Amino acid sequence: MSTTTIPAGTKWWSGGKSPFNISYGKVMMWYFLMSDAFTFGAFLISYGTIRFSVNHWADPNHVFNAFPFAGHANLPLAFVSLMTFILIFSSVTMVLAVHEGHQMNRKGVEKYMLLTIIGGLAFLGCQAWEWTHLITGTHDVLVNGKLEQWGTTVTKNPWGPEVLHNGQMVATPGPIAFGGYFFGITGFHGFHVFSGVVINIVMYIKTKLGHFDQRGHYEMIEKAGLYWHFVDLVWVFVFLCFYLV
Repeated sequence: MSTTTIPAGTKWWSGGKSPFNISYGKVMMWYFLMSDAFTFGAFLISYGTIRFSVNHWADPNHVFNAFPFAGHANLPLAFVSLMTFILIFSSVTMVLAVHEGHQMNRKGVEKYMLLTIIGGLAFLGCQAWEWTHLITGTHDVLVNGKLEQWGTTVTKNPWGPEVLHNGQMVATPGPIAFGGYFFGITGFHGFHVFSGVVINIVMYIKTKLGHFDQRGHYEMIEKAGLYWHFVDLVWVFVFLCFYLV
């Protein structure tokens, strides 16, 4: 039986660019994003399990129908659609920032990173308004197929352990779970957006100071972009679970 001897110094891959030619930092970022995806997935699966096991639940068409400075106008999902557009737009500007980084265009990276930061801050501002409205406003709850108004005053949190219902304080039979999951999951996502904004600000400053030009590449912008796109993708599933189902 003959054996094949591989000469010393022979490369294992000779078909062009190696498929394993990826930096350590990118590999670790992908590992982090995968583990974070499992965390969000567990949260959303838990939410879905509770959502379809109780008869009392908040109706998204009546809970998410407010819009800033619009008074009592009934605009279902209009505000969250604006939030989604802002986040998607910021994802587009991040793509453009990464593209400018590949071209070694520092001014272009600065411009699009700044727009991405503004988009992230705008989203967080919208989320802060939404949280304030949900905590202090009145809302319709779907109880056995019928709508009932819960939280008729602002003295109690309508998503807390007790709400004012027909003039009496009663325990919530289902919406407490909605509030817990909504604030928990959207808050966890909001924390990721906030972290992404901080990271993007650091990347913007480093770009402004010319650190990446000195390194000869803008790989850090690309890694920040991976994280930001992940945050945008997670929002799609959060939007589906809380606002559409």
